[in-house]
Amino acid sequence: MRKDFLPFHKASIGEKEIGEVVDSLRSGWITAGPKTKKFEEEFTRRVGAEYGVAVNSCTAAMHLALAAIGIKEGDEVVVPVMTFTATAEVIAYFKATPIFVDCDPDTLLMDVGLLEKKITPKTKAIMPVHYGGQSCDVDAILEIARRHNLKVIWDAAHAFPTFYRGKNIGSFPDIVCFSFYATKTLATGEGGMAVTNNKEYADKMRVLSLHGMNRGAWNRYSKEGSWHYEIVAPGYKYNLTDIASSLGLVQLSRADELLEKRCRVAQCYSGAFGGRKEISPLAIMPYGQTAWHLFVVKLNLGKLIIDRARFIDELKKRNIGSSVHFIPLHLHLYWKETYGLKENDFPVASAVYRQIVSLPIFPDMSDKDVDDVITAVKEIIRLYGK
Repeated sequence: MRKDFLPFHKASIGEKEIGEVVDSLRSGWITAGPKTKKFEEEFTRRVGAEYGVAVNSCTAAMHLALAAIGIKEGDEVVVPVMTFTATAEVIAYFKATPIFVDCDPDTLLMDVGLLEKKITPKTKAIMPVHYGGQSCDVDAILEIARRHNLKVIWDAAHAFPTFYRGKNIGSFPDIVCFSFYATKTLATGEGGMAVTNNKEYADKMRVLSLHGMNRGAWNRYSKEGSWHYEIVAPGYKYNLTDIASSLGLVQLSRADELLEKRCRVAQCYSGAFGGRKEISPLAIMPYGQTAWHLFVVKLNLGKLIIDRARFIDELKKRNIGSSVHFIPLHLHLYWKETYGLKENDFPVASAVYRQIVSLPIFPDMSDKDVDDVITAVKEIIRLYGK
């Protein structure tokens, strides 16, 4: 058993990131400034979109995206039930209604076969989640959206860099929202970005992202800028800082390297756990390339004499961190009580939730770290398998 604790995740921050942050501190530009502008441009180009708006979280990006497409009180937005609360809470900001869809049991992505049944005359948008870094079936979702004249806001918090049929998922309509939270595949501590090919959406999101002002801090305080500005809408304080963007610029330059390292970990896990009766990795669809933000395994509880909670405790006893992604929204008090949801309304999510465990997967894991996780899992299975 390893002596030190292996965390579920640790951001890959090196001297280049530190140096870029120090450069920002010395420059005097510590809020939204030239590095944020550069990061916006480089990230947007990297994911294949025309316009990008850097903000302080993916939650902010999704909020702005819904505002840009005109969501209002009484509207409905279809979302997966297997997601983090942010995906649904931004809908509630508008006093609109999230309509939940069960997940596919093998991928935990939204079950597209159930999606169309949830659409009503009040539905205005679909907000799918690229769960764990794997793309949804983009073509199928866009076809449904076209038939019903709906907008699509993609929750891509897990999904950089993720590809669908050879195209980066940032290039698809209508708006794609990314996260740069500390545990994400590109980490700025806190941060996010909304990208789109629609200039009208981009302009509206940009204005709303900083108090509804028609000029950002860079425009106002640079030599080329002006002190004068107009408030053209009641906006929000969602801008990303140059300190965070400094991290983002370096992380973006390392994106291929970081992905390769996560792929190595995933390949080792897949080889070790594939084909076992007690545990199985999630299915990977043939239409894309996952970013490997998460590596989730499902426990076959019929082949074990312990439950998921005990399995996690046993990992912890062996100094291995883990997590669960996610507690489905219909099992949370707020969503359950507010919308009258019951456990059997979403039978797949309810069942699979009790089986899933997210294992450590991050770029700086050593070969020994990976071997320690595999050894611990196999030992638990040996001790507690039927």
